[in-house]
Amino acid sequence: RQRTRGVRYPSPVDFALTAEDEAFRDELRGWLDTHLPPFLEAESLGDDPSLSGEASQRRRQAWQRTLHEGGWAAIHWGPEYGGRTINAMQRLIYSEVMAEYRTPGMFNTNGIWQIGPMIIAWGTEEQKARWLPSIIEAEEHWCQGFSEPDAGNDLANLRTTAIRDGDDYVVNGSKIWISSAHLATWGLFLLRTDPTAIERGKKHEGITAFILNLHTPGIEVRPIRDMAGEELFNEIFFTDARIPASWRLGEEGTGWMVAMGTLGYERVGIASQISILAADLRAMLEAAKSVNPGALEDPSLRDRIAKVWTEIEFARLLSLRALSKIMKGEKNWPEVPFAKLSWSSLAQTLAELAVALLGPAGIMARGGPDSVDRGKWTRLYAFQRYSTIGGGSTEIQKNIIADRAIAMPGQSRTS
Repeated sequence: RQRTRGVRYPSPVDFALTAEDEAFRDELRGWLDTHLPPFLEAESLGDDPSLSGEASQRRRQAWQRTLHEGGWAAIHWGPEYGGRTINAMQRLIYSEVMAEYRTPGMFNTNGIWQIGPMIIAWGTEEQKARWLPSIIEAEEHWCQGFSEPDAGNDLANLRTTAIRDGDDYVVNGSKIWISSAHLATWGLFLLRTDPTAIERGKKHEGITAFILNLHTPGIEVRPIRDMAGEELFNEIFFTDARIPASWRLGEEGTGWMVAMGTLGYERVGIASQISILAADLRAMLEAAKSVNPGALEDPSLRDRIAKVWTEIEFARLLSLRALSKIMKGEKNWPEVPFAKLSWSSLAQTLAELAVALLGPAGIMARGGPDSVDRGKWTRLYAFQRYSTIGGGSTEIQKNIIADRAIAMPGQSRTS
């Protein structure tokens, strides 16, 4: 890397696709051309825009099983676990092609992209054999339980305890904002096995990862109704819940490393969501042409469209820079947290733009005979507020970037 008067220049971004990458893209497109139309025609379950709706979940389950039959459900797991051998660029290509084809969502998104890789990395052979098929084959739904009501934005401040008692652990405490827990049978959870760590000033120690069955006695799941009228998020309460030690993922005290690996997959995944935002922009423009074409002649709205397209392109280039670093064996910092911030802002900006472009039709919610795209855009206007905290809250991400990435004056440096 070059340095001039103390200035550190970033690594160049590689925009070119290799022959292998192009073959991967063409194979995926060919498979979708063959299998997606028959699936959409056969699945008359409706396209409920609610992520927690029963019809939506059945459709997602059927689609994931179709993908799994073709070897496209968990492409990054490796062939020994039902996936493929791919590189970081091919993961982005996968997201872009899926967005281009507007494919249905998957049943076990968290399980496929975050939890499965952690079981592969940290699990025993017995654990892998027990749990990975459940995820990839869409037999049981999975969730991820990290956040707690008293920890705020500081994940390491979690206090739900798991105390060893013979061959079991006894769990007490609570979790909150756990997506789809009311649908899940299993989940990856972080619990504190050393209750003294926080008081000793070692809050990152004494945290352990566990795979939990949410139907265990002493575990209660309570859905939270959100502003979009859905019940996607949940509180979970643990009261002397006994779980076998064989459900522990990794050794005691290694939970923080498991968490960082999981969040790393989540945030790279968030960066790849930029391709979905680009597809959403194209779709909302087509919808506006149909129901409110005059909006596309409005100078102020045209300016907003141009601005958001530019921001999406900037975010895409940021994602490519992060992927270039990964492929060169470099740390993808600070591009990934920057991409997360871009996604949070763009998701909300697009939702607001969609309602403005649709005009009077933009207020028609799902269920109404005149709702556009079954009420998708109206729902997103409220639902995308969650992106401020999803994958790490905006405020904390800004603080970390200010501290570690650009070392703003007045910021205390952290390790």
